[in-house]
Amino acid sequence: MTKNRPKLPQLAAFGANVRRERVARGLTQEKLAELIDVNSRTIQKIEAGKLNILLTTILRLQKALGCSW
Repeated sequence: MTKNRPKLPQLAAFGANVRRERVARGLTQEKLAELIDVNSRTIQKIEAGKLNILLTTILRLQKALGCSW
């Protein structure tokens, strides 16, 4: 059973930033997922603000996207 948890505004904002940076670099969700060693569904959930991700994943995203956040 999947629980419908409310979106946290911070997760939604972070997801929007990931999407903006990914698109700006011409990456697909699949390619970004490959670069940080997760599946594309994980990227979809991050961008939708539906996944509370680990710090290690944030750091891999930062490196792959060349961001300072």
